[in-house]
Amino acid sequence: MTIHLAGDSTVAPTDEGRTSGHAEIPLLGWGDELAALLDVPVRNHAIGGATTASFRAEGRWDALLAELRPGDTVVVQFGHNDQKEPDELAAEGGYSERLARFVGEARANGARPVLATSVERRLFDDAGGLRWSHGPYPAAVRALGHELDVPVLELTAFTRWLYTWLGPEASAALFPHGAAVAAGLVVDDALAKDNTHYTTAGARAVARYVAEALATVDGAHDGEAPLGAWVVQP
Repeated sequence: MTIHLAGDSTVAPTDEGRTSGHAEIPLLGWGDELAALLDVPVRNHAIGGATTASFRAEGRWDALLAELRPGDTVVVQFGHNDQKEPDELAAEGGYSERLARFVGEARANGARPVLATSVERRLFDDAGGLRWSHGPYPAAVRALGHELDVPVLELTAFTRWLYTWLGPEASAALFPHGAAVAAGLVVDDALAKDNTHYTTAGARAVARYVAEALATVDGAHDGEAPLGAWVVQP
């Protein structure tokens, strides 16, 4: 079995076109770190700037389908860029329609589709509260998962928990600007405003959750003996 990833830059591997300008601090998505946490192959087809429309238009979805084998899993996470095109790719319109096509075509090729809500942007307000940055898009993914009986990885909720649990200062280390400051590097304006892409540490944290969530979807450990029953010796 192979796990295939379809998505935008928050999933994609690092490359020369998406570095922070500091060689020590690459920009990457959580998919870059997933393979190291699993015992099965991972093919990361995600690309920066992708929407549900451009991923198909550029031939990336067809390339993914060509690699599928029965029993493979396809994890699909879009939304960050779709919301920038609210007419064509409205949450309950073109966005949901295109996700549904991805699901149907993955199934037609013998693969199991898994949807994921978008990872949250790290945008704290002046009072220390984490803003909601994706509007109706995560809800559209949840609704589609229910409608089509597709597992949904709740990355919006997980990353919101992660950032708020760490707090505004500590959570910065998951992102390039925080890591640059900690390393004593100069932070330019573009890097300072990037609360979307991850450092290796940030990508690894989200990938760890994805790995556990996929194991849960698989029921990988459902047959394990429970360890909560204590035997009292006379």
